Amino acid sequence: MASKPRRGPYICGIDAAMDVVSGKWKSLILWELDNYGTRRFGELKRGLPGVSEKMLIQHLREMEEDGLVHREVYREVPPRVEYSLTDDGRSLNEALRPLGAWGTQRSARIAAST
Repeated sequence: MASKPRRGPYICGIDAAMDVVSGKWKSLILWELDNYGTRRFGELKRGLPGVSEKMLIQHLREMEEDGLVHREVYREVPPRVEYSLTDDGRSLNEALRPLGAWGTQRSARIAAST
């Protein structure tokens, strides 16, 4: 059974932010949608090797509930569903950009030391 998302009280801003991006795949979903724009479920799954269908569905639902991702359902046959970033999702992705740069530098340092 899925747990209800926390809504505070938070200790600090980092606590509130980590509540929204917790989970291995959420930041990668943000990155994928930011780099490639609107994506269908299958495109997201192919863009994130290793993610299970169950985990991708769960994270997308949580991110939609948190207002980071917009889910558009097209009433056609066969049904089509597309995911895109909301303004909050784009701003969170911008906030994560320095963390990504730090990770890239760390990876380079580790590779250089081996």
